[in-house]
Amino acid sequence: MAKKIHYASAPKRLLAFFLDSLILVGLYMLIGLILGFSIFFNPISSLPMFGVWWFGGLFGFSWLYYAGFESSKRQATPGKKLTGLKVGCAKGKRIGFWRASVRYWSKALSRFFLCFGFLMIFFTKKRQALHDKIARATVVDSKN
Repeated sequence: MAKKIHYASAPKRLLAFFLDSLILVGLYMLIGLILGFSIFFNPISSLPMFGVWWFGGLFGFSWLYYAGFESSKRQATPGKKLTGLKVGCAKGKRIGFWRASVRYWSKALSRFFLCFGFLMIFFTKKRQALHDKIARATVVDSKN
């Protein structure tokens, strides 16, 4: 008998996003603080790096965080892991870094038009948001 798949609910996904956001902001601030202190000791060489981090680091860092963790053996970011969620393909298997990257960057489309792409979770059979559909991914609740 096949095991029943429990797709992740919107509240659990939102909680996981909140936890991941706290982790990301904390890490981003810590790295920014370290780079900020380095400016006092070596301002000429540190200033360009601080500018790169300030303007491009947030997007690159969060992309590597989400795509890296979601394509890993755990199939989850730390926030998803804490809430018992996993990201996978339609069969529940691990997705690759490329597909996780597509999922991450297509979240911009989910935010478009008043976040309608996220609201799709309430109307789709597998509780998929627009970015999940684009990346052919699902988020499952592994604790159920």
